[in-house]
Amino acid sequence: MTTFVLVPGMWLGAWAWRDVTARLRAAGHDVYPLTLTGLADRRHLGSPQTDLDTHTADITGLIEAEELTDVVLAGHSYGGFPVTAAADRLPDRIRQLVYVDSGPLPGTSLLETQAPDERAPEPPDSWQVPPRVWADLAPPMRAGLTPALLDELHRRATPHPYGSLRQRLTVTGAWEKVPRTLVASTFPVDAVREMIAQGDPFFAHLGDAALVAVPTGHWPMLSEPAALADALAALPAHP
Repeated sequence: MTTFVLVPGMWLGAWAWRDVTARLRAAGHDVYPLTLTGLADRRHLGSPQTDLDTHTADITGLIEAEELTDVVLAGHSYGGFPVTAAADRLPDRIRQLVYVDSGPLPGTSLLETQAPDERAPEPPDSWQVPPRVWADLAPPMRAGLTPALLDELHRRATPHPYGSLRQRLTVTGAWEKVPRTLVASTFPVDAVREMIAQGDPFFAHLGDAALVAVPTGHWPMLSEPAALADALAALPAHP
């Protein structure tokens, strides 16, 4: 049995992991899908003060309250930021970090990873970034998202706390002793290897990571939940 903590990306909650969670639990694993503060069923807890530190505390608080050890901690997209910070705070409790179409970016904020013309502007209410128009996504990003899934995203996605996108990921380096795996969905694994070799900052800290392919769009937990669950379950016990 493996203990998984699953962290979603922007605009989503624990609900986005439902099919992955069900498949892993059916296989006998212990699974904790997490909703970050200010989103989905925890939207009412958000405020202008909600930031990356808040989301990091969501993860460390769960791990400590549930007395979890030997955890496989997976973060999708934006979730790569708080899972890296959480592993930096609790490295001895994390067996493995898994980046699902994501990567560790110490010293950087999510906003700084985006081109200036694509960067989310500061929202009118000063703290909530509205969900994107899912149907307008580029085809490689929305690959595998059926009309029903796009409709569900439209219904269920919630605004994301802007402070968490603006705050830079600050770590001590303790997280670097935790083994890492990248689940590549939008980019083929060969392209990721080339990006690592070229020093692409998004993958700069994944040179020694295991690379696993789950070919689909940017939301494999929705578009390919069985393949993603099987990939997570197949991770080695001691990388």
